[in-house]
Amino acid sequence: MVPALPTKKRKHKKDSQLIIRINGLERNRFIDLCNDLDTSAAREIRRFIRDFMQKHADKSD
Repeated sequence: MVPALPTKKRKHKKDSQLIIRINGLERNRFIDLCNDLDTSAAREIRRFIRDFMQKHADKSD
């Protein structure tokens, strides 16, 4: 029997969803661009959110 490989532990588990409404054409163009850049739409949206929060962190306190 082969021992199971240790699983990669995530620092911050993704446990929530953010649902947005977007124009279908814009969505498709965004998905295609992400695919062309070898990334995912979810990854790029998460990156945008993190950058946005960091940029505005000192202003919200």
